[in-house]
Amino acid sequence: MPIQTVMTKGKVPVKIYTDEVESAAFQQLYNLSQLPFIHSHIAVMPDVHCGKGATVGSVIPTAGAIIPAAVGVDIGCGMNALRLSIKAHDLPDNLRSLRLFIEAAIPVGFAMHKQDRARQSTVTALAVGLHSILGKHRKLNTMQKKPYQTWVRQLGTLGGGNHFIELCLDENDDVWVLLHSGSRGIGNVMGEYFIALAKKDMGQHLINLPDKDLAYFSEGAAHYDDYS
Repeated sequence: MPIQTVMTKGKVPVKIYTDEVESAAFQQLYNLSQLPFIHSHIAVMPDVHCGKGATVGSVIPTAGAIIPAAVGVDIGCGMNALRLSIKAHDLPDNLRSLRLFIEAAIPVGFAMHKQDRARQSTVTALAVGLHSILGKHRKLNTMQKKPYQTWVRQLGTLGGGNHFIELCLDENDDVWVLLHSGSRGIGNVMGEYFIALAKKDMGQHLINLPDKDLAYFSEGAAHYDDYS
């Protein structure tokens, strides 16, 4: 899709790939374009909408600083597309039973597995970095009930909102599974915690920002490495 318009009022251009942007999102994009460490330009996708200080559905490259609110509370949100070994003709005529099987196997919303289901090797690999952060920032442990059990049992779950599992066909009749998974509880509390910590670290300099939710960590600052 070609660029529809370019906003040039800020320190860097904002290249917008849609002709439908709500006024509040325009304001957030303008605020972002005022920041001195935005690299090159901001790219705005067709699904752009307001977020916490920064727009969702936009690419906000930075150099020498990181904005927790621009990353958002979906800090561990992920997407993956996996091509299966079957073709379209291998699928049943009615996909209802397949959908019910997926829904029964994968918890959604606030739900999680009732017992540990993830491979121990996966848990061990993730735990190394996570325990280091939880050890240094102990408040994170109080922001979620049973934090260790929760993040382990939320592995292999979907989340809520705009997260989905989709069965797709391509032009060769190959079957794909497309997944958009949420960051779940641990990602949400980390996002909220570091957004608040960035505001605290900036102190009186916060008043120089166009929006206090755009508080950031400068490279080399005390909590830059912990967050990044």
